[in-house]
Amino acid sequence: MTETSIAARDSLTGSDTRRRVWAIVGASSGNLVEWFDFYVYSFCSLYFAHIFFPAGNTTTQLLQTAGVFAAGFLMRPIGGWLFGRLADRHGRKKSMLISVCMMCFGSLVIACLPGYATIGTWAPALLLLARLFQGLSVGGEYGTSATYMSEVAVEGRKGFYASFQYVTLIGGQLLALLVVVVLQQVLSSEDLHAWGWRIPFAMHANTASILMTAALFVFMLIQPIIGALSDKIGRRTSMLIFGGLATVCTVPVLSALQSVTSPIAAFALVMCALLIVSFYTSISGILKAEMFPAQVRALGVGLSYAVANALFGGSAEYVALSLKSVGVETAFFWYVTLMGALAFLVSLMLHAKGKGLRL
Repeated sequence: MTETSIAARDSLTGSDTRRRVWAIVGASSGNLVEWFDFYVYSFCSLYFAHIFFPAGNTTTQLLQTAGVFAAGFLMRPIGGWLFGRLADRHGRKKSMLISVCMMCFGSLVIACLPGYATIGTWAPALLLLARLFQGLSVGGEYGTSATYMSEVAVEGRKGFYASFQYVTLIGGQLLALLVVVVLQQVLSSEDLHAWGWRIPFAMHANTASILMTAALFVFMLIQPIIGALSDKIGRRTSMLIFGGLATVCTVPVLSALQSVTSPIAAFALVMCALLIVSFYTSISGILKAEMFPAQVRALGVGLSYAVANALFGGSAEYVALSLKSVGVETAFFWYVTLMGALAFLVSLMLHAKGKGLRL
């Protein structure tokens, strides 16, 4: 082989790598929109619960808000099925584009929606409708993007490439925090409660938010590391580590966080939890994508993810608030522990089937 042909081959390889990287960044950018919306609603519920629901007990208002949040999750299986079929039949990119546009439209409706004092019961009804619309789009976005990234990634490094789905997800959260920090310099506390709830992460710039920002940044950086590790040790081993540590460490970590006073200790505890979760988050998409043949991959990934999230993810906030309302808040720690044990048991049953499956 001549020097010219070697140079041409290396150039082609470098160009192909860059193409794949940009394709993965583009595909995972939909997660930025998805989780930007997720945190707008969940973290700002304290601010807008009284806007959309009639006056009453604060916990009751939050439960109603959490119920709407859960309802959005219940639409995800339908979205996973609908957009999965669309992606498998008409292409991944078309499905992702439609899904992201639907999410943006739902967010716009919520941002512009008048409150209960203005339009009465139409306020919670339209809020619910917007969340159902978003849940439909989100249900399809995850499976399609995860499928696309698994197909674009280089063989033998799929875990590393697929982990960038979560890198952009966390990057969206950090970007939202940066925007809010700037806005907090010009908005008063009254403004935040009056209309600033429509801004994501409307919270005071204190030690807790600084610590969480730092933790999220580190969490983002370790995703590719854990993803690359899964290429060496296998997805099944990564899932076993996640499930096992989640089962053993959830109650001690969350209990310690309740009483911790040192910012450094709090940061260490949060990072311990995030490190455990990283063994799942970094490979969540590629793990499922490797289990299905190409002709039904988007449907298989999207529907399975959406069903699990509808049953457990969407109800998590409601369960936590319900337990708090009856005075057994710490029972939620054991609920999460049970979910970790379930993940461990399921991981034990994973077996490599088919060419290219890195279990």
